[in-house]
Amino acid sequence: MKLLSVRPSLRRRLALAGIAILLIATVTGWLLWSTVPRSTGGRLTLAVLPLKNLTGDEAQDYFSDGLTEEMITQLGNLDPERLGVIAHTSVMHYKNSQASLDQIGRELGVQYVLEGSVRRESDRVRITAQLIQVRDQTHVWAREYDRELKHLLSLQGDIAHEVASEIQLTLGGQKQSELASASSPKTYEAYDLYLRGLYFWNKRTPESLQQAIDYFQQAVVKDPDYARAYAGLADSCALIGGYSGRPAAEFMQKARSAVSRALEIDERLPEAHASLALIVQNYDWDWHTSEKEFRRAIELNPNYATAHQWYAEHLMWQGLFEEALQESERARQLDPLSLIIAADHAVILYCSRQYDQAIDEARKIREMEPNFPRSDVILSAYVEKGLFAEALKEIEKRRSAEVPPYYWAAIAYIYGRAAEHTQAERALEKLLDRNKHEQLDPGLIVWAYLGMGEKEEALAWLEKAYDQHSNSVISIKVDPVYDLVRGDPRFQDLSRRVGLAQ
Repeated sequence: MKLLSVRPSLRRRLALAGIAILLIATVTGWLLWSTVPRSTGGRLTLAVLPLKNLTGDEAQDYFSDGLTEEMITQLGNLDPERLGVIAHTSVMHYKNSQASLDQIGRELGVQYVLEGSVRRESDRVRITAQLIQVRDQTHVWAREYDRELKHLLSLQGDIAHEVASEIQLTLGGQKQSELASASSPKTYEAYDLYLRGLYFWNKRTPESLQQAIDYFQQAVVKDPDYARAYAGLADSCALIGGYSGRPAAEFMQKARSAVSRALEIDERLPEAHASLALIVQNYDWDWHTSEKEFRRAIELNPNYATAHQWYAEHLMWQGLFEEALQESERARQLDPLSLIIAADHAVILYCSRQYDQAIDEARKIREMEPNFPRSDVILSAYVEKGLFAEALKEIEKRRSAEVPPYYWAAIAYIYGRAAEHTQAERALEKLLDRNKHEQLDPGLIVWAYLGMGEKEEALAWLEKAYDQHSNSVISIKVDPVYDLVRGDPRFQDLSRRVGLAQ
């Protein structure tokens, strides 16, 4: 993919976004601790609603969305112990929405919302922001900023210094050097590419993850010291194998290099610690290090929903279901409308053999986004309940012109469990033929053989999955699909080698 050129007008809009973030975060941070009534229960919760683009140019929606994202990050880092800020994926559901503040407050579980708008005319820009208490919809605070566009790059540095000083006074005891983030971009071209990568990363499809990798890679070429872009690159490389069916090793070196560079630039970046935790868990089966890194990410930013989400999975793989569900609920509180967090919650329910609850959760996700990949846990839950027709109906919804290998693995598994051997054999043949032309993750073939009751073949391919460090191996302790071989000494030996002895 070619590097995108950035016009001067785009550069000015991005510079403006950075200034607006710092201005609004400063005043709002001061307000939350000086004029807003404190909750006796402890923590306040805030939602930054998508800023309205009043420029009259829909092409600038992208930048108002990016501004919203950065405001959430800035405010979430002010004082995570006392202020919870709802994540970006949840608030974007209210873009162009007519939902009332009462409804938003109920759905997101917040006491306050911050809303505003952006308008640019000629060489000036106007930003409005207001903080509203949901309970009685009173406007606690409102401010309008009117700024010239010239000299924005140098002005941004001055404002950043003032914001750091304001935060230091508000929270107390923190050194300014600790508040200045090494993860901020040095060029607005890199920032733009990072936001595009983040957009595609959130979609969680094989194609979108590849697009995210491309954009994050371009971002770090533009700015080799952009830590958050390196963390995004590491995340995308770590996830794409599991979503595409391609071998994890294909992306492994790039993921390791990216997260290593991110931590070298900014050791205090929560996203980088969560990325490292995911990599050493999924590829190295280093449970001690991944536990430590997940905890470090959450310590650095308790408002980082993805860290809680992945840590919940980490606990689940070890069979700690009660703790996993508690951690998953924490992620859901921070990002109530996130599809991927809801889907992973359904996976925990499935692995803990709460099949009805898992199906209910997956259905809710399907209602919001019928083709969301991770909600396919509903297939396995249906199979465990013997609802084979329902499982087949669900997988057929995912069939497209270019049939993914996952489809044939699922068909073989479902028909195999339903004792429909002819159909299962046909699907397995398609899968194995596909593997001859493009190397697939062995975990897909393991899944097919397990469904068909082919114990010896399943164990042989499971050993190949182990050799290739397939992501599928980390589920062997808890996934019901392995029940067929769970009592076999060879399976127990492999479990021990992975650090997940039964």
